[in-house]
Formats: sequence, C-alpha cells, structure tokens
Amino acid sequence: MKILITGASSGIGAEFARQYASLDNELFLLARREEKLQKLKNELQNRCKNITLIVVDVRDFETLQQKLRKQGSFDMVILNAGISLGHSHTGIPTIAEFKNLYDINVLSQHAVLEVVLPKMLSQKRGTVVFISSLSSLFTMPTAKIYASSKRALNAYAEGIRYKYASDGIKVITILPGFIKSELTDKNDFHMPFLLETDEAVKQMRKTIAKGKEFYAFPLRFYFLIRFFKLFPSFIIKKVMRSI
Repeated sequence: MKILITGASSGIGAEFARQYASLDNELFLLARREEKLQKLKNELQNRCKNITLIVVDVRDFETLQQKLRKQGSFDMVILNAGISLGHSHTGIPTIAEFKNLYDINVLSQHAVLEVVLPKMLSQKRGTVVFISSLSSLFTMPTAKIYASSKRALNAYAEGIRYKYASDGIKVITILPGFIKSELTDKNDFHMPFLLETDEAVKQMRKTIAKGKEFYAFPLRFYFLIRFFKLFPSFIIKKVMRSI
C-alpha cells in the first residue's frame, strides 16, 4: 500500500509512519523539516518496502503540488499537518496569525487533494484520512481560530465523503482529544484524558482499518463535550467566564 502522510516529521505524523512501516507498505513522508524526516527514514528504512521524503512547506501550495505530481498515485492519504497558537494566546490574533493557521490547517489539505483525488478516482479506490480535533465540537475562547479551522475541516471532509461515495473513495474524519506532541507541549494547563502518541495512533489505525467514517476519542471526553453542550447558553457562558 502506498501511503502519504503530511506533517510527518514529528508527533502524530511520525508515529503513523512508525506504525505503518512494513515490507508491504511504501511510505511518502511530507514535512518541511528535512533533518527530522531523514532521521525518521533512517530509523524505519530497514523494515519498510520503500520510503520517499517530500520536503516542502505546506503553505507553499505551488511547490507542494509540483512535488506531489511527481509521485504518482496513493492508496491512502493521512492529512495530519496542523498547527495551533496554543491556549496561552489570549489576545486578539493578528490577521497574519489567522491566515497562517488556516493556510496550514485547511487550505493545504485541499492543495494536497486537488492533486491526489483525481489519481484515486482514476484507480477507483483510495482512502483519505482527515486528522481533526475534539476542539472542533466546542470552541474554547483561547482556541477560537484553531477550533474554527478544525470545524471547517470537518465540513470539507463531509462534502468530500458524499461527493465521492460511489467512486470507491473512503473518507475518514478522526477527532482526537489531547495527544502528547509538539502541538500540545505549548499548553501550560492540565489536559484531561491526555494520551501518549503511540496509543492514540494505535486507536486511529484501528478506526482506519475498520473503515469508520467518523471517530471521536477518548470517548469519555467526547461524551462529556456532548453533554456539556446540552446546557443552556447562559450556564455555558458562566462556566467559560469562570475558567
């Protein structure tokens, strides 16, 4: 199986590479940090059929697409690249910060699929995995841009799923909670139900293998959010002010 993983140089993306590394799989690891990608390739190359590094900043859409066009088709694409401003960013974000986050978290995903989807359609099969977030279900005041970007990603994934349902394309949206990574290392507060990276990716791999279209976890955290949203808005506002 030919697997493209974006944001593969660290955290969730690197762990996906480790867990999918096998003599049956060809990995295409995409990220901007060449040194980290090369280190990961050195770690995995003896137990993987083939590893190709795609060194590019996903914000450079033109170069990103040029490099992807050279790679042929993929059987699965894991759209994992993403950033956060961190919950300590409590002021009004600048337009530059807003644009940068949306370029990475939303627009780069489409830039990848604009190249990849036609090839999947021609082979009449393929799996697209969107790594979203539980924060897309409820917006904390300190994560408004990040949460909105992930909510936009959910909507985009839903449209792609319906559009290509009869064309052999499986679209999976995964909403994890807090996972140990560079992204969550920015947070200076207790993160409920924090998962180690390897355990979280194991759960996501099971979901992908089962072909589930939507998976939110940890389930206790997911149900807690769903329950909290049932409260009247004035209660939610009081809780948010107290936090």
